[in-house]
Amino acid sequence: MSAKPQVLEAIEPNERTGRLGAVPAELFERSDVKGMVRLVIHAGLLACTSVLLGASLGTLWAIPAMILHGVVLTFLFSPLHECIHATAFRRRGLNDAVAFACGFLLLLPREFFRAFHLEHHRYTQDPVRDPELSVKKPESIGEYLRHLSGLPYWRERVITLIRHARGRVTETFIPDTKQEMIVREARLHLALYAMAAIASIAAQSGVLLVYWVIPALLGQPFLRAFLLAEHTGCPCVADMRVNTRTTISNPVVHLLSWNMPYHAEHHAWAAVPFYSLPSVHQRVRDTITHTGRGYLSVHRELWRGLEKTS
Repeated sequence: MSAKPQVLEAIEPNERTGRLGAVPAELFERSDVKGMVRLVIHAGLLACTSVLLGASLGTLWAIPAMILHGVVLTFLFSPLHECIHATAFRRRGLNDAVAFACGFLLLLPREFFRAFHLEHHRYTQDPVRDPELSVKKPESIGEYLRHLSGLPYWRERVITLIRHARGRVTETFIPDTKQEMIVREARLHLALYAMAAIASIAAQSGVLLVYWVIPALLGQPFLRAFLLAEHTGCPCVADMRVNTRTTISNPVVHLLSWNMPYHAEHHAWAAVPFYSLPSVHQRVRDTITHTGRGYLSVHRELWRGLEKTS
């Protein structure tokens, strides 16, 4: 008789974490190959949208092409997020290198985001300790639209980068031992941005604007909408079956987001790589309270709730 497969229970980083049961230990296994395949696919899509954008310049098709390119570009947040958890690849150095590159393109430095995001996992939906709740969720239609515009994100990113580069690290989730590293990281990012801008001006080239800056602005609303669905409208309780939403979506969204629509599953087992989340979902889907049937459906629900309070 074969031995029963080993199972690992849901990770409990603190007393507030809920339990969703157990999953086989093999679902926690990490793979450089699987992570690299997904990264190459994402990079390939970005190359395709770049070609499409280049071919459409000077025509009205440039606008939708730039938006499409911007969506693929801003969803580099997905590999950044996965690498922050060190689950995209088996090797830590590979996770760190990819996270740095993606974070650079999104003005979201790797070590700062790591500290921010892991604190979010420790204290999910805790109004006092979850850093995602340090800025309140939209409570009116106007706030909702402003949030989706992405402008508050870019404003916060620029201000925080400059503040950190000046040596002012005030976030409570960053320990004293990491503050110097956060300062160096911010200074490195600003130096690289300055070098890119100077090189672009010297070459009298608009390539960075056309293929990076403007698309990033146009694509950010799609990422904001995606991220807003993860916890908004869920109660501020400890149980991850209740405080996090899983959203059933189409294969394109799952591809770009590296399976993060399975978000309750991700929060319950943060050490499970993205390619194993569909298997986890099949095991625990009946235990999750908030399951959205597509992002349009989730946002219609959020909109109706905001209409009632506006």
